[in-house]
Formats: sequence, C-alpha cells, structure tokens
Amino acid sequence: MELKLYNTLTRTKEVFKPLDPARVRMYVCGPTVYDFAHIGNARPVIVFDVLFRLLRHLYGPDHVKYIRNVTDVDDKINARAAERGIPIRELTEETYKNFKEDVAALGCLPPTVEPRATEHIGEMKQLIERLYKEGFAYIAEDHVLFHVASMPDYGKLSNRSLDEMEAGARVEVAPYKRDPMDFVLWKPSKPGEPAWPSPLGIKTEGRPGWHIECSAMSWKHLGETFDIHGGGIDLVFPHHENELAQSRCAFHTKVMANVWMHNGFLQVESEKMAKSLGNFITIRQLLNDGWSGEVIRFNMLRTHYRQPIDWKSKSLEESRQILRSLTDIPGGDYPKGGASAAGFLDALCDDLNTPQAITELHALHKSSDFAKLAVALNVLGLRRPENRIKVNEHQVEGLVAARNAARKAKDFKESDRIRDELAKMGVVLKDNKDGTTTWEVAR
Repeated sequence: MELKLYNTLTRTKEVFKPLDPARVRMYVCGPTVYDFAHIGNARPVIVFDVLFRLLRHLYGPDHVKYIRNVTDVDDKINARAAERGIPIRELTEETYKNFKEDVAALGCLPPTVEPRATEHIGEMKQLIERLYKEGFAYIAEDHVLFHVASMPDYGKLSNRSLDEMEAGARVEVAPYKRDPMDFVLWKPSKPGEPAWPSPLGIKTEGRPGWHIECSAMSWKHLGETFDIHGGGIDLVFPHHENELAQSRCAFHTKVMANVWMHNGFLQVESEKMAKSLGNFITIRQLLNDGWSGEVIRFNMLRTHYRQPIDWKSKSLEESRQILRSLTDIPGGDYPKGGASAAGFLDALCDDLNTPQAITELHALHKSSDFAKLAVALNVLGLRRPENRIKVNEHQVEGLVAARNAARKAKDFKESDRIRDELAKMGVVLKDNKDGTTTWEVAR
C-alpha cells in the first residue's frame, strides 16, 4: 500500500518515501499562544493528527516523530498581555493550557514533542550566527536580517518571483534594509518586551524574528532535513518560504523538508471569519455550545484537507447525525483490532482523502464489518465503537431535568448528587451561560 501526498514544493502528488522508515519525521507549525484557538486554527491540528495516526498505522507508533511547536514570544502576545495587564508568561501559560484542553477534546493525540520558542533561543542564535558567517545575513541598527538576494532560488515554495512577492506582501519599510524583501532574524526589544542577550556581539538585548523560531526548533528535534513540514496555506508565504530559506542556507542542503503540505482556508457561512463580522468562532465556544469534539472533528474531515471549507451550523448538525448512524451498531461481540480495512486505507493513502474514507466507513457499516469499522474509526481519531458508553437517553434527560429543578430551587446538594450520578453513568454535563444544560457521553 503506497502513501501518496501532495507536495506544495513540487505541485504534484508523490509517493511518500521517508528518509528513514524507522524514523519518520514531521513538523507542523503550532499555535501562537495569546488567545483561544479558533476553528481555523483547529483545521491543521485535526488534519495533521490524522496524518500522524496514519503514519503510526503504516510504520508503527514507535517509528514516527511528530513535532508541533508553540510560539510563546510574539508581538501579538506582548500586546495582549499589556491589554490585560498581566505578565507575558502568565498569558502564555494560560493560553497554552486552554489550547491543549481544546485539541484534546477534538480527539487529537499529543505530538511527540511540543517545543516552546522561548526554550530554543540558543539554537536560534546558532543559526543566525551561521547565516551571518556564510554571508546570508547582515547587521543593521541592532537588527540581524536575512538577505533574500543571497539565495538565488528564493520563492520556489510559493512559486512567485521576487517582484510578485514584494507586491503581494506587507513589506516593512525600513531604511536599514538592503532590500525591501529582507526579513528579520533578530531585533532589539522595546522596554517591557521579552529580551535576551543578542548574537554577533550586538550590545542591545533583543528577541528572535518569527521565522527563525521554527527553523531552530525543527533542527533541534528533527535534524537538518526531515520528511514532512505542514501548516495552513496562509503560511506558505512568507513564513514557510522564509523558514526554508534560512534552513537551507544554514546547512547547505537542497531541501529543508522533502514534502510540504498545506490545508486550505476556512470561512464561516460563506464569509471570511472576523470578529468585526460577528462570526469569529473558537473551539471552546463550540464545545461550550454543546457540540462534542468528535462532531467538530468529523465535520472538518468531510471536506478534503486541501479544499476550502465553508463552516456552517447546519453542517455540524448533519455531521452529528451521520456520526450517530455510523456508530449505531450492536454490542462489541466482534473481534477487536488486527482487522484490515483496505478500501478505507487506500482512500486515506491517496493524499488523505477523508471524504472517500468516510464513504468507506458507510460501506463497512452497511456490511456489518464492525471489526474493520473499529480500526477505521480509530485511524480517523473517532471513537472505537466497542468503547462507546451506552446510556438510556430518556433516563438521562429525566435526571438532567431534575438537576435543573434542584439548581433553580438552590438545592445545590441535590444538584451535585445528580451530577455525580450522571458522571458515574459516563455522562458529561455542560452548563451554559443562558442557564440551559446540555450533555454528552464521555469518551
């Protein structure tokens, strides 16, 4: 069975051949921890979790290393901490905790390593010093900048000329730059911002640019070259283009990663998601509104990862109904694990074709091949049927109503007793701000 993945770098679907089958390595750009993750952020987390699961299935769990970084030094973080009047570290710790809780609710496995940018300042300085020594970087007004013109094939990933990139980018106009496209590797810190001793003998303390962070963390945990680099399509330029340039020039390699993968954009009800439009939706908001992480995940997977996705409330309800039908099966008296689901795996191995994989789930359910269905659901990160907790919905609704009545009467002792009784049944309650209570069966 061959795994084929679409490579943004070559613009073709290629047979995946790891550099070392005993050590498959993948890096994905993770969150910038200043606020709750929104559903656009959730898409790459879910997409690359499915790929992680598939790689583990194909090569063995002990032979796949997945790195997803945490950006905990950034202008947005500084601004939000100042806005809230709290220390930067307090903000990043709180936000990172929320992120981990939210993606766990989406059924995502923890990556092998989740490196923080602030824990890799030493590696960033080493890369900057290499780039400077090799003539790819220069110092100007206490900044260290990458000189784009020093790399002849810069722009290969995004497939744009320098003129096109400059026209389409928000290029910072700075008199100290040799060229408008040159980007920051290190910059002086302003008062109150995080600061470290600068590289290359610069006396002013400073902090890293965004792009150098990922180059340093991927190098530290995966090496000079690795198999797969992933992220959202919005990161192709300038972030991934600049990462690739830094790493290749620092190590004199032909590639940084053999395969570059990018998921498509997400919009809400046919509009771009924006707070100004009132359609900005966080993962936490959906969970608090009563949608299970499993339904949110399944709704994402109904669209191929490279295609744009239009997030609609009616699609969530459709996903809930479809998922219920797929897992509406008899008790687990069938063999567990070890079964083959060839059609399903063929679909996933064709560039993560999750819509076709879901079609195969329906076929497995229709044929009552529940052992294979269990394997397939597990690879997609959905609940294995035999692990589902069966509850009497009528009984649960009655207990929820009784608890609501107890809360209204301020009989909190009885309310807590009913909550605990439901918890023993495997039912999780969610009390919403408007006073309503929703429930779902725990994983």
